[in-house]
Amino acid sequence: MSILTWTYIIVGLTFGLYMYIAWASRVKDTKGFYVAGGGVPPLANGMATGADWMSAASFISMAGIISFSGFEGSVYLMGWTGGYVLLALLLAPYLRKFGKFTVPDFVGDRYYSTTARVVALVCAIFVSLTYVAGQMRGVGIVFSRFLEVDVTTGVVIGMCIVFLYAGLGGMKGITWTQVAQYVVLIIAFTIPAVAISMKITGNPIPQLGFGGTITEGTHAGRFLLETLDAINKDLGFAAYTSAYGPGQKSMIDVLCITLALMVGTAGLPHVIVRFYTVPTVRAARLSAGYALLFIAILYTTAPAVAGFARYNMVDTLNDKPYAEAPQWFKDWEKTGLVAWVDKNGDGIIQYRAGDPFKGRLSFTGETGPHGQPLVANAPTDNENELYVDRDIMVLANPQIANLPAWVVALVAAGGLAAALSTASGLLLVVASSISHDLYYRVINRKATEKQRLRIGRIMIGLAVLVAGYFGINPPGFVAQVVALAFGLAASSFFPILVLGIFSNRVNREGAIAGMIAGIGFTMLYIVQTKFMGVSPWFFGISPEGIGAVGMCLNFVVTWAVSAMTPPPPQEIRDLVESVRIPKGAGAAVDH
Repeated sequence: MSILTWTYIIVGLTFGLYMYIAWASRVKDTKGFYVAGGGVPPLANGMATGADWMSAASFISMAGIISFSGFEGSVYLMGWTGGYVLLALLLAPYLRKFGKFTVPDFVGDRYYSTTARVVALVCAIFVSLTYVAGQMRGVGIVFSRFLEVDVTTGVVIGMCIVFLYAGLGGMKGITWTQVAQYVVLIIAFTIPAVAISMKITGNPIPQLGFGGTITEGTHAGRFLLETLDAINKDLGFAAYTSAYGPGQKSMIDVLCITLALMVGTAGLPHVIVRFYTVPTVRAARLSAGYALLFIAILYTTAPAVAGFARYNMVDTLNDKPYAEAPQWFKDWEKTGLVAWVDKNGDGIIQYRAGDPFKGRLSFTGETGPHGQPLVANAPTDNENELYVDRDIMVLANPQIANLPAWVVALVAAGGLAAALSTASGLLLVVASSISHDLYYRVINRKATEKQRLRIGRIMIGLAVLVAGYFGINPPGFVAQVVALAFGLAASSFFPILVLGIFSNRVNREGAIAGMIAGIGFTMLYIVQTKFMGVSPWFFGISPEGIGAVGMCLNFVVTWAVSAMTPPPPQEIRDLVESVRIPKGAGAAVDH
């Protein structure tokens, strides 16, 4: 059977499973809608947390960035992994004991302020919508390639699926769907990795094969990493394993990006809320441990996948006549995510360092003398003729390695599972922020369960529409868009969550001022450097890393303003003291 047929079968089966789970888990009360009733077992919550956390950025884009950037790309690996450890050890048990429905709920009650609640609510919505843009971009990429539909149609299909299971089951439906999605995505990620590792190095364990020797071909007998270093240098790139060299990110930039990703992970509202769905503090700790184990399986495999993909891509494309380009290249060419510009007119694909053309890729709609789609962009003056979108590397890797069609289709299902699982969690954050934190807690305290559920489902619908727009009009690479969301989370939530738990002196004035200062500075810097053409002016730190500076600013402003204003009421100080004893929590409460 063809790849298309296998894709329809496997993606159809997995989508049918998600729909069945959503119908079986449908809820009729707000506790089920917001926190899955608070009775999710630790093992299931660990799997759901893993799926929630491993988004399209982790599954699709992270290995792609490492594949193209080498050592520099590892900042995503270190930042996201370190951030999860930070969340599990520093925040999860204490937030669980606080026992509210949402992060704005925690902020509003801890800082005894409706204003603080609303500021946190705005931050949660902004962070979630930025993050979900990356997920919908991933959905569009998978559908456009594997179902051979245009990106718009693919995103609309994804929107309908997410709306059905998130709207019907709320957090309960999302949780059990994410359990199934974790199983799908981890199988889809590891099976091709094992097969390709065996094929290139003879070792079935990708993590070991990555450090092993190549078994056949012109590089047989050489270590894979040594070969990648040599290939990169020959093509004009920095060595694959080198750091901080000319043309690469500076040490302070790498440090800031890693830190922003770490503390941003710990401040992401859709991950934090998962710890409200388990019955006890002990269960929260246990599920955090399970999730770390499940996440580690993918994250330790990703560098190997990146290295194999780099080796296979260069080996199958560079210095090959376009007429003899492999089928995977022709297939992806139809999606507009790869392109070839025959600068010297020799009909041979030359892959070198540098961009092959200026600006964002667009096509003329005509074909060249070799049958290639003609690029409308002006060519650059370097020797590189090849453009490959980084986001396709994981998805294309099985086909590049000539694995069976069902494996290629399985990876497509895994990519969709990763994108949809995280998107659903983010959409619920947006819906609960408006329906619970704004509508119920601020506007209408007498709202009935039925009214609140209806508002929540309407908000999910609206959030799906906004997410769909970003999926059709993507603002950049998946991982880079997601990195911006992490920066915003780092600069807004992380300081007030940590100080809210570990300091009884920090008050509402400090928290509000800190959040506004942190996210305001970070947003301004990102807008300037990303959309207005301004060069990174703060020590050369890139917009992906500026969240670390915003976080520091938030800490300083929160402390300074709190010191100059009256301390919190005694009952709040007592509450903070009790939260730091992580035992004896009841269910998440709605009050």
